[in-house]
Amino acid sequence: MSLQVEKLEKNMAKLTIEVSAEELDKAMEKAYQKQKSRISLPGFRKGKAPRKMIESMYGKGVFMEDAVNSLVPQEYSKAIADCDLEIVSQPEINVTQMEPGKALIFTADVATKPEVTLGDYKGVEVPKTEIAVTDEEVDAEVKKEQDKNSRTVVVEDRAAANGDITTIDFEGFVDGVAFDGGKGSDYALTLGSGTFIPGFEDQLVGANTGDHVEVKVTFPEEYQAKELAGKEAVFQCDVKKIETKEVPELDDEFAKDVSEFDTLAEYKEDVKKNLTEKKEKEARTAKENAAVDKAIENAQMDIPDLMIQTQCRQMMDDFARRMQQQGLSMDQYFQFTGQSMDKMMEDMKPQALKRIQTRLVLEKIAETENTQPSEEEITEEIQKMADAYKMEADKIREAIGEDGIEQLKKDLSVQKAVTLIADAAVEAEKAADAE
Repeated sequence: MSLQVEKLEKNMAKLTIEVSAEELDKAMEKAYQKQKSRISLPGFRKGKAPRKMIESMYGKGVFMEDAVNSLVPQEYSKAIADCDLEIVSQPEINVTQMEPGKALIFTADVATKPEVTLGDYKGVEVPKTEIAVTDEEVDAEVKKEQDKNSRTVVVEDRAAANGDITTIDFEGFVDGVAFDGGKGSDYALTLGSGTFIPGFEDQLVGANTGDHVEVKVTFPEEYQAKELAGKEAVFQCDVKKIETKEVPELDDEFAKDVSEFDTLAEYKEDVKKNLTEKKEKEARTAKENAAVDKAIENAQMDIPDLMIQTQCRQMMDDFARRMQQQGLSMDQYFQFTGQSMDKMMEDMKPQALKRIQTRLVLEKIAETENTQPSEEEITEEIQKMADAYKMEADKIREAIGEDGIEQLKKDLSVQKAVTLIADAAVEAEKAADAE
């Protein structure tokens, strides 16, 4: 293999990779051995036809595509190991020559890691954050705990009201015809939750157990099922059960049940303390984010489009994995939301750019400030991982390997850079207040 590297504008490079005719022929022979069992020629048993006979009948390039498909990723990997570029994107491959008896030539356009010129990043001005917890916030948090400890009871002496849980059978019709997906049985619907089409739940308020209710609604113009968008529909509903949540009294007994405290006053004081700590963490995170944003704003870098595209693809892959964990394929997601792959990728570009800028600037600050983690810090982080996965620390080290340890060092170094610039912003704020 021979390699030529041409550096282009905006942190792009073109690799021209040439693979000898002999290597190409070996790859074609492998393709022949792999495929011959599926090829029949007159006068030969299946799988026994010589390669030359197959090529004379179907052309000399019959095994070319498979050969090239195996060689390109293999030779590209060798090429990037041989060159001194720091490549930060997937390659755009273009095969320029693939003929039997000649060398295989292809190019790979790649993005290279941009150089960052830092501006001001120490002592940058960030918005002030006031940390105060109101009585209303404490009461809201206590109310959440009260709701969590509620019990559901059947309502028999009154009609359904907002907040009640109704168990219903329903079937929807448009122009007198039932439509797909419009039927359900034993469905638990909380009135006032906004789960169903606007106006649906309102018409069940006032119904009693055993009532038949005819619910008339109009599907929104932007409804996901296009065939129903804007259409008037009638749902035939049978109310089978009405339930309500019964919440416990807010008193000392409640405090004893949900906490380690003996009185409601002590419990509320602890809730206030926890909310204050939460707000302090949120304020710290906000300062870190604002300081990083300022450092990015003051820095200079030229991000290649191909790098952004690669980041978008990684984000899309992460999103697809999360959907799969929820039992939803991307095709189903697109169908339900009316989205498309191209639209999602386009919408992801600003976030992808921000992620790239953030990482590049923080890596440059980490390099400039030499924020290398100590061995103790690395060991502590591995122990956190071990605790999270309920594994031994040595097993974690073994699982992530040397590459994983190096990545961990980079991540810790970057986090220390974040802490450094956030601390500097806080100190600058204190100094300004003291003047």
